[in-house]
Amino acid sequence: MNTNSFLILLLFSLCFIVFHSHAQNNGFSVDLIHRDSLKSPFYQPATKYQLVVNAVRQSISRINHFYKDSLTDTPKSSVIPDGGSYLMTYSVGTPPFKLFGIADTGSDIIWLQYTSCTEQDSCQYNIQYGDRSHSQGDLSLETLTLDSTTGQSVSFPKTVIGCGTQNTVSFDGRSSGIVGLGGGSVSLTTQLGSKIGGKFSYCLVPLLGDSSATSKLNFGDAAAVSGNGAVSTPLVSKDPKTFYYLTLEAFTVGNQRIEFTGDSNGGGEGNIIIDSGTTLTLMPSADYQNLESAVKELVNLDIYEDPNGQFSLCYNVPSDGYDFPIITANFKGADIKLHSISTFIPIANGVYCFAFMPSQIGSIFGNLAQQNLLVGYDVVKNVVSFKPTD
Repeated sequence: MNTNSFLILLLFSLCFIVFHSHAQNNGFSVDLIHRDSLKSPFYQPATKYQLVVNAVRQSISRINHFYKDSLTDTPKSSVIPDGGSYLMTYSVGTPPFKLFGIADTGSDIIWLQYTSCTEQDSCQYNIQYGDRSHSQGDLSLETLTLDSTTGQSVSFPKTVIGCGTQNTVSFDGRSSGIVGLGGGSVSLTTQLGSKIGGKFSYCLVPLLGDSSATSKLNFGDAAAVSGNGAVSTPLVSKDPKTFYYLTLEAFTVGNQRIEFTGDSNGGGEGNIIIDSGTTLTLMPSADYQNLESAVKELVNLDIYEDPNGQFSLCYNVPSDGYDFPIITANFKGADIKLHSISTFIPIANGVYCFAFMPSQIGSIFGNLAQQNLLVGYDVVKNVVSFKPTD
């Protein structure tokens, strides 16, 4: 399935949403596996530079998917096969059947290619892709089991899952579907609801770091983001409910503050989506040009032209490295310092490019900018919190 494809979920009828489980008082955590990790079923040998090229293509695909969806009033949940950056393992049914799924804050359904779900006669779904492929099947109540990092399993009976029985789309045996972490009514996080106190968080290891390292996805009390250095910014309620919207006021580079005008739909409150599945940070062209100009003023290196034409600002970096200026993302009530690892990315030996990109559609705060941060979502208090980590 081409990553430029997108899907539209039409919920013809949602006849049951039942939440039933004992509270997980102490919270729990699960492993997140980067799609390019040695542990990933997607893994294919590639240089770190090839990974960057793939990340750029995927980021552009996702922002097109996000904002195309926002221009229609049709109820839906859109997901991109092979499009998310992180996978998680989970099990469905009794006895449990283990699967890989794309963990995606830009989707709000748990959907899998699995024909052995409990039969349900009254509720169905139909997912249609942009390339005319599709999946349809039952919305089933199943026991969902997650393997916590402590080695203990955590089960949630009667979880609503889309079980594909007629599929013309394939994940090529590498993944079984989507685990939606978005704000919609049938996402994993919404269905767990009070059982996790409306809280989840993640800490993402560097994209080009240890290829066998795993990130963490935390739920409930384990998702707390507090202590020295923790800051919070309000979540903004907007349509579609799938996405998590924040208000970005400015970027600060050195002593220069660059006001952020916002997305093409008017800016203001909720002018940027925070997303775990998009690698780069994307923004309207005018905002990007202002930010790029401020960076250029402080970087004393030779500019390098990207032969692939993907990045507009690249530098030749000496063999002993270079400390690029810290860029502070000034969210409403929360200033987040972004260091070189989050703002510049290597595309060739000794060549680093600015990991931000202009967009004609809208704005996404990507996962590269979230590296080495503990990022927590609290949908009860309606805040997203950040805390620097090592």
